[in-house]
Amino acid sequence: MSISTSNTVQSEVDERTNLTSSNKLELLLFRLGASQQSDRRELFGINVFKVREILVTPTITAVAGSSAHMLGVTNIRGQLMPVIDLSGAVGCVPTQGRNILLVTEYARSTQAFAVEEVDEIVRLDWSQVLSAEGSTSASGLITSIARLDGDTHDTRLAQVLDVEQILRTVMPHPDEDSKNDEVDVRVQLRPGSVILAADDSMLARSLIEHGLTEMGAAYEMTKSGKEAWERLEAIAKAAEAEGKTAAEKIALVLTDLEMPEMDGFTLTRKIKADPRFCSIPVVIHSSLTGATNEIHAKRVGADAYVGKFVAQELAETIERMLLATRK
Repeated sequence: MSISTSNTVQSEVDERTNLTSSNKLELLLFRLGASQQSDRRELFGINVFKVREILVTPTITAVAGSSAHMLGVTNIRGQLMPVIDLSGAVGCVPTQGRNILLVTEYARSTQAFAVEEVDEIVRLDWSQVLSAEGSTSASGLITSIARLDGDTHDTRLAQVLDVEQILRTVMPHPDEDSKNDEVDVRVQLRPGSVILAADDSMLARSLIEHGLTEMGAAYEMTKSGKEAWERLEAIAKAAEAEGKTAAEKIALVLTDLEMPEMDGFTLTRKIKADPRFCSIPVVIHSSLTGATNEIHAKRVGADAYVGKFVAQELAETIERMLLATRK
C-alpha cells in the first residue's frame, strides 16, 4: 500500500496547499500494542506527508551490535534501510506481532518503523491537536494529543510521537549536531530585538536554543504556531506603545512546520499577510524535507527553508536573512 506517491511534485504541492490553507493535517493512525500502564492498545499518529509507503513486514536481517530497539535492516525496492521497533521505543508490548512497516522520511533520512497495526487516516484541524507538554509524563516522546472527534467529552485520543527524539535516541547519526557542536557564525541583532522561534519538540527547542546562543543571538522560544502568533501580537502592541515597529523588536521568525493548534505554514502566511510583520524574515526549519515542502514554503511567503538538524546550515541561513534585511 503506497501513501504519498503522487504523479508529480506539483500535485503534491497542490495537495499540501489545500490542507494547510485551512490549517488542517492528515494523520495516519496506528497501534503499537498494550501499554505498560494498562492492557489497552492505544492509538498513535504520524503526519501522512512523512509516510512514503506502508507494507507488510518483510524479512529483517538483525545487525550485530545494533542499539536497543533496532530490529535490523531490510531491503525495500533495492534500498537498504534500518528498521526500528517503534513499540519498544515507546514502551508498548505488541500482542499481535510487528506486522506492518511504515517507511518514513524524517530530517534528511529514510527509515522504517515496525508497528503492530495500521488503523485509518483522519483529516483534522490543527486546533484539534493540543500540546502534550504539561499534561503527560511522556519524557519527551509525545509532542501532542489529537482529539479525533473534536472537543467532545468522549472523543478518541491519539498520541502524536516526537519521532525526531526517538530517531536521535535509537540511531544517532555521527554527522548530527549535538549540544557540544560549535557554530562558527556570529550575528549582531538590533539592540532590543530578538529572534522568535517556534517548535513543539523539546529536543528541537534544545538544539535551536544552543545554536542561537552560540551565534550570540537573543531569542524567545515558543511551543506552537499559535503561541508564536500571540507573542508576535503582544510584541507589536508593546512596540507601538514605544513608538516603534514590530520589525524593530523582532529580527527574524524561525518556525517548525508541524505544531499543535497552528502549523508553521499557517503562521508564515499570517505573518506575511499582516502589514505589521510582513517585512520580518521567516525561516522554516523542519524535518519535513524535500522539494514539495520547499515549494509550498515559498508559496506561503517563507524567506528560507532549512531541513533539520544541521546547526551550521541553519546558522548560515539566519545570518544571510539578517544581512538581507539591512540592505
